[in-house]
Amino acid sequence: LVMVFYGSNGKSNPVSMENKVEHQAKNQITHDIYLPSDLGMLYKVRLGLQSLESSTSQLFLCHLKMQNTSTLDTFSLTINKTLPLSLNGDRWVEFPVEWPLKEALSVVTYHLTVFSRNILSERILVHMTACIYGAHGDTGDRSLLWSLQNVQQREDNESFLVMVEAVELGELDKVVLLISSKTDCKLDIKKLHLKEALKEYPIYVFEVNEAFYVEENKPEIEKEIPVSFVIRGDKQKNDLDNNFHREGGQAGNLTEYTIKVYTGDQRGSGTDANVHIILFGNEDKSEAFQLSQSLEHQDPFERGKVDTFKVKTKNVGSLHSIEIGHDGKGF
Repeated sequence: LVMVFYGSNGKSNPVSMENKVEHQAKNQITHDIYLPSDLGMLYKVRLGLQSLESSTSQLFLCHLKMQNTSTLDTFSLTINKTLPLSLNGDRWVEFPVEWPLKEALSVVTYHLTVFSRNILSERILVHMTACIYGAHGDTGDRSLLWSLQNVQQREDNESFLVMVEAVELGELDKVVLLISSKTDCKLDIKKLHLKEALKEYPIYVFEVNEAFYVEENKPEIEKEIPVSFVIRGDKQKNDLDNNFHREGGQAGNLTEYTIKVYTGDQRGSGTDANVHIILFGNEDKSEAFQLSQSLEHQDPFERGKVDTFKVKTKNVGSLHSIEIGHDGKGF
């Protein structure tokens, strides 16, 4: 059993729960923990198993009480969870540290969708974890292939959803993947989508577009993926305008683009999904815009139709490419 502490001055290394105090009550274990540096005001603790081995037995956590022996600050929490979590095989639980007269962070569930080409066919032999980083720390390494939701497979294209429960991270920054395998294989990962389960937006998009060649019994591959862009839905334009006002920009600094989308007339060509576009120029790239308000049709992207959209963005220079995609929802 290990713990990781997060404070205003940083986070601790995993602390092993080895130093037991004698004269313990039944079903209660007391540990002395020594931190090598002052972490400042604690705001989050992660508690879990050092690793998930085949011989690992389940551990039921009922209640946690922490006390700073110098200041006598005391924190108490009812947990009532079993590790590893049976629903998704997660070996960690996180909880915020609550201080009087100070608003604590919340525990949220993140939906991490992985878009790939061949991971599902190799999942039995592959071990892959993701550590999500944000303004309020990180999630630690979480397994991606233990319990999958919303699995979709097509020829040369697949996606699956993983749920991660953690103390809210705030604005997301990057994801670090760790990949290892029991046999030689190649994993082709396209991108990651990440959002809070109870919110439709924002969706953080992490572009990968890389094939990983994993060798048997070789050190695991570590890949750091910074956020590529953020889809903020219908509020995108307002967010962009607000950014310009905060930075002292004027409406005249925005460039308006007219975008025409021609939907094919073959069966199944239309979509009800949320479609986004990003403009790339020789000086910069735009934010991700959701194409939702067609000038011609109330329901855009119907089979055989043409939709026109107008977007305003900062000056990106001479356009050389675009990215257009959707979130796969609807039909």
